[in-house]
Amino acid sequence: MILKYLTDNHYPVHVYQKDTVIYEPGAQPKAVYFIKSGEVRMVTVNDDGKEFIQGIFKANQYFGEPALLVNKPYLAYTIVTKDAALIVVNKDEFFKLLEQDRNFSMELIRTLSNRLFYKSMMLEELANEQAEHRISTLISYLLRNLEEGAVLDLTRQQLADMSGLRVETVIRIVKKLSEQHVLKLQRGKIVKMQI
Repeated sequence: MILKYLTDNHYPVHVYQKDTVIYEPGAQPKAVYFIKSGEVRMVTVNDDGKEFIQGIFKANQYFGEPALLVNKPYLAYTIVTKDAALIVVNKDEFFKLLEQDRNFSMELIRTLSNRLFYKSMMLEELANEQAEHRISTLISYLLRNLEEGAVLDLTRQQLADMSGLRVETVIRIVKKLSEQHVLKLQRGKIVKMQI
């Protein structure tokens, strides 16, 4: 994994406290951020101050590379959700990694492809006026890579912010889907069921 390579090669680890803004829309990209621990959310904010979550990044993931690759300003805020330890790799070092490590380059292509697929799926879902379908599709997508019995580690508020719905609507829909046995709840958390 690239994180092990970065750690073994003494890339410095930077610690960020919860609610720290790492970068804002309009800022020029200078680095890619690899998460050693913690969690970061990427959000856009509308004129009313409502957040729309573009993505949530956790340990062993990274963010900031799309803007860096195309040399365009960031389009969203990245905000630390849980205290985080990040390895910040500057532009030159990041491009060197891509050139030297074919496996990492392929991993980056897969990561970007998955993100593009997610954005396309969410765009289609946001155009769908049926809130229940929107939430059902989002939850199914988020559970796809989890093991059976694993808990979806997102709050109802985060699901609302990802789907463009009100949290009350999400709560009602999740409860209804559970009652219909479309999804499983365990102590209020969404759990991946056996398919």
